[in-house]
Amino acid sequence: MDSRMYAAQAAGKQATPWRLLALLMAMTGLGPATLNILVPALPGLVTRLASDTGTVQLMLSLYLISLATAQLLFGPLSDRFGRRPVVLAGLALNASASIAAMTTSSIGALIATRVVQAIGASAGIVIGRSIIRDLFERDRAAAMIGLVTTAMVIAPMISPLVGGILDTAFGWETIFLTIAVFSGSVLFWAALALPETRPASVAQAPGRLIEEWRALIGSAKFHGYVLCGALGSAPFFTFLGGGPHVVVTLMGRSSAEYGFWFAVASLGYMSGNFTASRLSQRAGIDAMIIAGIVFELIGSIVTAVLVATLPEAGPAIIFLPQLVISYGNGLLLPNAIAGAISVRPQAAGTASGMTGFAQMATGAASTQVVMMLLSGATTAMPMAGQMLLVVVATGAAYFGLVRR
Repeated sequence: MDSRMYAAQAAGKQATPWRLLALLMAMTGLGPATLNILVPALPGLVTRLASDTGTVQLMLSLYLISLATAQLLFGPLSDRFGRRPVVLAGLALNASASIAAMTTSSIGALIATRVVQAIGASAGIVIGRSIIRDLFERDRAAAMIGLVTTAMVIAPMISPLVGGILDTAFGWETIFLTIAVFSGSVLFWAALALPETRPASVAQAPGRLIEEWRALIGSAKFHGYVLCGALGSAPFFTFLGGGPHVVVTLMGRSSAEYGFWFAVASLGYMSGNFTASRLSQRAGIDAMIIAGIVFELIGSIVTAVLVATLPEAGPAIIFLPQLVISYGNGLLLPNAIAGAISVRPQAAGTASGMTGFAQMATGAASTQVVMMLLSGATTAMPMAGQMLLVVVATGAAYFGLVRR
């Protein structure tokens, strides 16, 4: 397909290339789906592969590290060699690693295939955002990213259920077979339908591309948008890391009840994404980022107040305000990403990779820190305090760097 057709569609305010967006959603959802689908099988793998819990857990932690780090690689590669060949290579790598995982008999080999899986899956995340920026102007790109990032919420919600059913009924190997079929299908789909969207001038002038990269690294506004996206997502990751401990350990509730509340809170992020897809082009990305920060700030303050005044009230005191925080995150994140990859459009791939890496690295740090703070705590106040702190830091990054 000719990328000029999509560019022509993008020029009209009402035109939305839904078939292309569906493909980008599948490419983007592959990473979180591949991460979470294996979670239900991890306890069984300890005995089946004669390993221990800590070693098996590396299949999650190393996957996350690889998924974040590989984005720093695929972004510049897509700027240099094109979006299409790089993303096809990534999808093929994910499918190949999934097939190899089915034949492994040792925990070390399985961990290695998970790392390769993550590297391949990262291509869809980073390049999907770059493709959107290639085709749409900044505010319109934020609206499109809001739609595509919904896949990163739906995939983690559905994939553990699928993984649990497959592991129970057929064994853990079928989980990797399912990943291979899914990634292979997306690869085939992309090979048929994905256009090359990278500006032609970039391919013809490698020296200019290096100049664009240097200008990007030296831009305070770029770093401001990156920090907004990373710190603005940190309340969610803080909640992700501390929520189970607060609900199950401190409040004495079941994991099933936690899962129900978490699904409800996820609706807030999806609603924020939908609102961003409808309003970003009209209001502008900066107004949407400010709105997102305000919603996150209100939700964080309410959380701290409720935890301080009603510590025995149950999960509602943290989950209901989390709806507000998640809604704000849904408003903020696609607009912060669009801002970061629009500072130097000729280096959109590199910008997308750095933005994704910063978001995941900050998220990983947030989950680790909140667990350390909650160790020995009797209430959720350390978690509430950390969420409020990172929201304030988000506002400081925006007004100190973006609006400077």
